[in-house]
Amino acid sequence: MIKAAIFDLDGTLLNRDESLRNYINNQYERLTNHLGHIPKEKYVERFIELDCRGYVWKDKVYRQLVDELNIVGITPDELLQDYLAEFKNHCVPFDHLNQMLEELKHSNLYLGMITNGYGQFQMDNIKALGIEDYFDVILVSEWEGVKKPNPELFYRALKKLGLSANECIFMGDHPDTDIKASQNVGMKAFWKKDHQWNDVEADFIINDLSEVPTIIRDLNKQPILQDKKRI
Repeated sequence: MIKAAIFDLDGTLLNRDESLRNYINNQYERLTNHLGHIPKEKYVERFIELDCRGYVWKDKVYRQLVDELNIVGITPDELLQDYLAEFKNHCVPFDHLNQMLEELKHSNLYLGMITNGYGQFQMDNIKALGIEDYFDVILVSEWEGVKKPNPELFYRALKKLGLSANECIFMGDHPDTDIKASQNVGMKAFWKKDHQWNDVEADFIINDLSEVPTIIRDLNKQPILQDKKRI
C-alpha cells in the first residue's frame, strides 16, 4: 500500500531549465550597464553552458563569466548575490503541479521532498512555487549534511514520516541520484522524463505530473498476491 509520495525539486516539480533562462535574461536586462557590451544571447547561452544544469555552483560560473567576457564594474560575488536574491522571482513549475499535489493530499497521502542544494535558496524556490504547505517533510542536503544519492537522506525522510520504503514512491529526474538511489532503499521510482537521458530503468516513466495520482491509485488497487507473483 502506497502511503506517501516523495519528490525531488529541480527538474521534477520546478522547471529549472525554463526558470534559469528567465532569470538570466532578466539579470542581463537589469544589469545592462555592466553587461551591455556583451551580446545578450552570448551572455545567456554561456551562463547556461557553464551552469551544467545546476551541477556547477554559481560562484564558479560567475568568476569564469567575468574573466571570459571582460565584465567590469561588478564583481563575481555581486553577481552571485543577485542570483541568490532574484532567482526565486523567476521560478516556473511544471504543468499541473498544484493539481497533482491537491489530488495526492485528497487521497490522504503523505508528501515529502528530498532535494540537493543550499538550504535557504531551495526553500525560497519552494515558497515561490507556493507548495511548501503541501509537504509533511522537506529535506535539503545542505541542512542535512548529506546529499543524494546517499541513502541516509531517504532513510531520514522515512523515519520522519513513520513509514517503510515499500510504502513510498520517489519521483525525480536524475537516473542515479533519484531513480537508482530510491530503488536501492526499496522505494518504487517514478522517473520525470528528461531529454538528457534515455533508457532509465525506473518503475514508472512520467511525462506529465498529472499522471502521478492515477498511477498511485492503480498501485493501491493491486492485490498483495499479484505483487508477490511479480517479484
